[in-house]
Amino acid sequence: MNEMSEKIRIALIKKGMTLTQLAEKMGVSQPNLSKKLKRNNFNEEELRRIAKLLDMKYEAYFVMGDGTKI
Repeated sequence: MNEMSEKIRIALIKKGMTLTQLAEKMGVSQPNLSKKLKRNNFNEEELRRIAKLLDMKYEAYFVMGDGTKI
């Protein structure tokens, strides 16, 4: 499983939400969301939306060798 898909599944567990419930909140079918997780086929906008629906914050950045985030 891809790292981002794994993070989404962990976030669901921590929030006590099922994949079916998240799919309903997103307005997509559970099988479609499940396929996206399997393929790790999410764009940044979708990841931000998932985070919002889970009442979490999504951050994406590059980290330089000295720890600086870009």
